[in-house]
Amino acid sequence: MKKQNHVSRRKFIADSAKATALVSASGLLNSCSFSSVKNGEKYKIPRRTLGNTGLEVSILAFGGGSQFLQNNDGEWEKLLEAAVEGGINLFETAPSYIASEFWETGDGKSLDSSEQRFGQVLSAYRDRLILSTKLSSRDPEEAKKSLESSLKNFKTDHLDLLLIHGITAEDKILDIESGLFKTMRSFKESGMVKNIGFSCMNDAEHGRDMLEQLDFDVVLVTMNATKYGDFADAILPVARRKKTGVIAMKVMRDIVGESATPKELLKYAWTQPGVASATIGHWGIETLQENIRIAQEYVEDPVATLDRDELEHRMASYAGPHALCWARPGYRDGDIVVRDPKA
Repeated sequence: MKKQNHVSRRKFIADSAKATALVSASGLLNSCSFSSVKNGEKYKIPRRTLGNTGLEVSILAFGGGSQFLQNNDGEWEKLLEAAVEGGINLFETAPSYIASEFWETGDGKSLDSSEQRFGQVLSAYRDRLILSTKLSSRDPEEAKKSLESSLKNFKTDHLDLLLIHGITAEDKILDIESGLFKTMRSFKESGMVKNIGFSCMNDAEHGRDMLEQLDFDVVLVTMNATKYGDFADAILPVARRKKTGVIAMKVMRDIVGESATPKELLKYAWTQPGVASATIGHWGIETLQENIRIAQEYVEDPVATLDRDELEHRMASYAGPHALCWARPGYRDGDIVVRDPKA
């Protein structure tokens, strides 16, 4: 798997403040409620309300996937501590994110799962964090076992968000409704889970239909300046109408560096109407610190400087499997495999 060019990225962080066109006031003000202070306490990173969940999430979230799993023992612990200290309060992962499934583990990389890593460090801060994980199996009984295992890994008695991992056209809506969705609602009734949803990486239209027909609380969807998959056009109008919380993913993967700066790409996601947070997988403390700084300095303002049209035009040539590794048939996201839509 190709590694990101972090040296190039850090260089372009410094060059990212450019005079650009204005984002419309209506587009920003309709995005989500936005807060930097609550009960007299100033947040280190601005927060937004996540749909109808009542949760206030940091605009920068911490992803526990393959990039995080690259960090060696002794490093990932520091990353999680730094994330909490920097103001991140939303941490999302999946039980199938296992270090040995992505990287060689004989040179200091832990065999622990991402959930176990989270549990080891984040359990000390549980009362002030929002924890999210996923279900890979669509079988209700397997889902119950998966949830029980996740709770044990996280060292907690409940999860704030539980998502179906990687919705595709193979997931028939009626089957999900009568099976896994019904089971997930029972998790909510029991108190083991506070909110339910799904992630969708490559099939925006099916994700839209799923969201239209079933009352999920949260969605985690692809959202970047290449406009790959047209998730913003397909998902966001429905999410706003149903007051469903939206978390953006794949915001930077494979496109950050010389073609676009981290600041541009994060602001692109944050200025999408309805997006509450953007989740980023972090490899290395310097990258995390850069993103935290960008988030801490972000001010939601109708006069925010970002020429969205210019950025989309600049990034359009990257919109596809030729440039985006996670869009290629056979790409593995834990135990979710991207299918060839032509097959």
